[in-house]
Amino acid sequence: MTKQKFKARLRSEWILENADGVELLMGDVLRLLGAIERLGHLAGASKECQFSYRHAWGLLRNAEQQFDAALLETSRRKGTKLTEFAQRLLWANRRLDARLTPTLESMASELEEELGRLYAQPLDRLRFQASHGFAIEGLMRFANEHEGLPLELRYRTAIEALASLERGDCDLAGFQVPVGEFEVAAMRRYGQWLSPARHRLIFLSTRRTGLFVEQGNPKNITGMADLLRPDVRFVNRQMGSSTRFLATLLLGQLGVNTNAVLGFETTELTHMAVAAHVASGMADTGLGVETAASRCGLEFIPLAQERYFIAVEQEALDKAPMQQLMNVIGGSAYSQFMQDLVGYDPRGLGQIMTLEQAFGQAADMLWR
Repeated sequence: MTKQKFKARLRSEWILENADGVELLMGDVLRLLGAIERLGHLAGASKECQFSYRHAWGLLRNAEQQFDAALLETSRRKGTKLTEFAQRLLWANRRLDARLTPTLESMASELEEELGRLYAQPLDRLRFQASHGFAIEGLMRFANEHEGLPLELRYRTAIEALASLERGDCDLAGFQVPVGEFEVAAMRRYGQWLSPARHRLIFLSTRRTGLFVEQGNPKNITGMADLLRPDVRFVNRQMGSSTRFLATLLLGQLGVNTNAVLGFETTELTHMAVAAHVASGMADTGLGVETAASRCGLEFIPLAQERYFIAVEQEALDKAPMQQLMNVIGGSAYSQFMQDLVGYDPRGLGQIMTLEQAFGQAADMLWR
């Protein structure tokens, strides 16, 4: 197999232009503000960002002039902290990153594929489709570090990924299924693209899913029933996503029509984008995995557990690229990453299962 020659990376960056046509590149400013938020002083933030103190101070002063707003508050006792204006800038950037990351990563994979065609001997690539999530994000990082394992990623909803696998348009399809009473409903949704004879499942983890709320839970939100309150703004995942489907199931369990939920049609593309939406005060709550709540400093109200699987054609399991991927999944580095991931339980990581082994009676009902 031909060794991969490069990895493509695409990044987003703000460029603000004032009325006089002067551009302000926000990348360095936002990195510096993020470091100040973590460290509490400009000297340490400058060092972390590899700027001289003078250069860092100049960046911030120029940004303050352009915005006509202060970015820092400094006191002898409390050090340096961000103003509310600066905090909102950071959260706006975090929402932007969370929204764009899946698109940019998918586009980077497409770019690698296009560039690979320029060489006489094309790479034997594994085509992977899955919704954006922390376990998949980590798997891609460790797979990319594995020499000679070209893994092409497209972020898709679970239905899109499984349909692509069934058509032969991808080699791996990620999807998650709630544990317990909603399992059958979820498998009715996904089962039409899976065959007990053709497909096998690679188990990644069980993860906790629930509601995100601000620290202190100022609206006293305790569950999905609170979404009916007129003072509670919800932020949802996009149409077709598994998390949105779970929200519909949880509300249906309560006999609630989704039209009664303020913000049900307000959507974000990732768990982190939902969490950033709540953390920035644009919504009071949203549904997602615990990891995102932890990373955005939010409280988490657990509501469900979900098992995450990667579906694959049985005959593909013995091929060299798939064996390399299984080595990554079963390796100590990825295993440790999954153990450290807040809200994820990786026991059984890498186990290959039949549909009957994974779903028991539900499988008998769907595929008998």
